Amino acid sequence: MKFTDFEEPNEFKKTNLSDRRLFLRALSVPALLALMPTNTFALNDKALITKAIPSSGEQLPVIGMGTWISLNVGNNIEARNHRTELLKTFFDMGGAMVDSSPMYGSAEEVMGYALKRLHSQGEKSQKSLFSTTKVWTRSKGEAQIAESFRLWGLKQFDLYQIHNLLNWQEHLETLQQLKEQGKIRYIGITTSHGRRHKDLEQIMKTRPLDFVQLTYNIQDREVEQRLLPLAKEKGIAVIANRPLNGGSLFYHFEKKPLPVWAAEIGCANWAQFFLKFVVSHPAITCAIPATTQLEHMQENMGAMRGVLPNEAMRAKMLDYIQSI
Repeated sequence: MKFTDFEEPNEFKKTNLSDRRLFLRALSVPALLALMPTNTFALNDKALITKAIPSSGEQLPVIGMGTWISLNVGNNIEARNHRTELLKTFFDMGGAMVDSSPMYGSAEEVMGYALKRLHSQGEKSQKSLFSTTKVWTRSKGEAQIAESFRLWGLKQFDLYQIHNLLNWQEHLETLQQLKEQGKIRYIGITTSHGRRHKDLEQIMKTRPLDFVQLTYNIQDREVEQRLLPLAKEKGIAVIANRPLNGGSLFYHFEKKPLPVWAAEIGCANWAQFFLKFVVSHPAITCAIPATTQLEHMQENMGAMRGVLPNEAMRAKMLDYIQSI
């Protein structure tokens, strides 16, 4: 069996991919803990691994959910209902951050459908939702932002991001105004596929941001050099998109043996191995793999149980991958 995960798309070119691994509200914590991964919250297999958002100290589960392709199912009711069950599984297993964008076709509309359906079924798990979307337009973003609020059925977004730095100066001003009005809680900017790192670095140095989103996985580690240390220095939370490298990690390694010592950090499969490597970096706050399959969702969510690898274990994981 081959797998592919879906996170951040190429902004100007659609890519067809095969299917793969397609609460915690604010907690009062000491300022010291706001800079540390909360392994202390994950001393057993039932506890969630969370990290603090540096600008607030709010704890966030380290595994979120991407929606590109996975929720872009249009008006297909059967598919919509299946995605609702997928979302329920995500919430039931402790998930919070769901990341979307107007760029992702019908994903925001389907997200709103799923949330409404879960509410009508009496489900309360979705109350853990950490709602995350983006503005993605070369024109003024007010109309697009208003439409996202309508599609999700929300009065407030937890995090609003500027998608791939598009028209970022104007949108940043708009988002700051919305934050002041209480309509959004956090502001962020995204990039993907290793694009525009120098531009993002300059924005991080000069503008007030709560979050950045960028590509990071065990094969694509360029951001370790400058962007992740800068995020740590500036107190900016980091969301890792493409944590499974668009699924290519599975094509390269799924037939290779998972090392026996992976059990020491609670990894029962390759998905958990790759995801724990990502979220164990001190600067990474959350990773957002995507899937359309319940089994794969369960595997992904298992990565925020147990403990995170320390620096020595991360080096061991990287050495093993580079040796096979």
